[in-house]
Amino acid sequence: MAVPGVVAAPPAQRGSEQIADRVYRRIAARAAADALAPAWRPRPEPVPQPKASALYTHGRVRLTLHVELPFPCDIAMLARTVRDAACAQVAELTGTPVASAEVIVDRLHPAGLR
Repeated sequence: MAVPGVVAAPPAQRGSEQIADRVYRRIAARAAADALAPAWRPRPEPVPQPKASALYTHGRVRLTLHVELPFPCDIAMLARTVRDAACAQVAELTGTPVASAEVIVDRLHPAGLR
């Protein structure tokens, strides 16, 4: 409730918000899954879900993404696509700049093998 004659402090002095690391992880993992969906579409097997870790320090977030890819594929191109999608989504949805993003390919799934 506003008090007449009292001027509110500027927003920077009133407080701040803090986003939990798990929020960054979930956003990054979902963006990675969405970016990989077209590569997995022709496969009948279930799509492995990417895993993400995030660390917020000094006003920036650092991401690490663990993915499994269909093989054969252009591994470097898919890794770039995942990295770019995760960075863009985290920055857009949270307003936090991404300092770095590392993509680790944990496994390749050859076509036709189960």
